[in-house]
Amino acid sequence: MTPRIFSLIAAAIFSLIALGHAIRLLFGWHVTVENMVVPVWISWIGLAIAGYLAYQGFRLSRRIRSELRVFGK
Repeated sequence: MTPRIFSLIAAAIFSLIALGHAIRLLFGWHVTVENMVVPVWISWIGLAIAGYLAYQGFRLSRRIRSELRVFGK
């Protein structure tokens, strides 16, 4: 697996995670883990972190692609 493909797959996975947090925030869904309700504000943190990692993954894959063009690979 090339680094470009790896970063694209990782970015796509983090995008889906960020989307899940955004949907939870929009609809106000409750999440329960072992009889403990997870506060909604946790999704704000999850959205920020997953969104940032997705952004960086897409950015890295774009940078790798442009570097490959420069080096003629």
